Amino acid sequence: MSTFAKRERLLLADLLEAEGPEAPTLCENWLTRDLAAHVVVRERRPDAAGGILIKQLQPRLERVMAEFAAKPYEELIQLIRTGPPRFSPFSLKQVDEMSNTIEFYVHTEDVRRARPDWTPRELDQVFQDALWSRLERTSRLMGRGAATGLVLRRPDGQTAVARRGTPVVTATGEPSELLLFLYGRQNAANVELEGEKDAIARLQETKQLGI
Repeated sequence: MSTFAKRERLLLADLLEAEGPEAPTLCENWLTRDLAAHVVVRERRPDAAGGILIKQLQPRLERVMAEFAAKPYEELIQLIRTGPPRFSPFSLKQVDEMSNTIEFYVHTEDVRRARPDWTPRELDQVFQDALWSRLERTSRLMGRGAATGLVLRRPDGQTAVARRGTPVVTATGEPSELLLFLYGRQNAANVELEGEKDAIARLQETKQLGI
């Protein structure tokens, strides 16, 4: 049975292949080649991937990323499609599903929404519910960098607190859009913001909300 992570992996690989190595992305200073290298290094080079979260390890991560970005683009795409090697924790189905569903969804949108003619992708309700479940569990971690209090709200009224504090801004949208907003893609996320005007401006200018 296919998982969300596997589906999003293949969608990302197909999109990266179709766009080619020099297309823009929403990731600052990254072209599609750089994004593909990031995905591969994250899964296949744990000795360097720690630099994604740990500042002291960033120089090593940057060196390894540059090495992979220099590889033939077609090779990077194939490595994404085939997935992590057996020794990688990401090869475990549960780890893959928990860690990669969001990772691949966000990066797919990084490529899609960097195009001037992008249109919203239709997502089924089961997938939206799965994304909301992850948001409920991790929203406070992802929203810790917000400049204001932040409440997430689905169109059906369900809410999750991403950051306590005042003034409070409420972001309303589908889970997929709220996820992009929390991952720093505020300008590309389709959400409605309610709250004081100054607070909304501060929140929108926050470069990195969470992870």
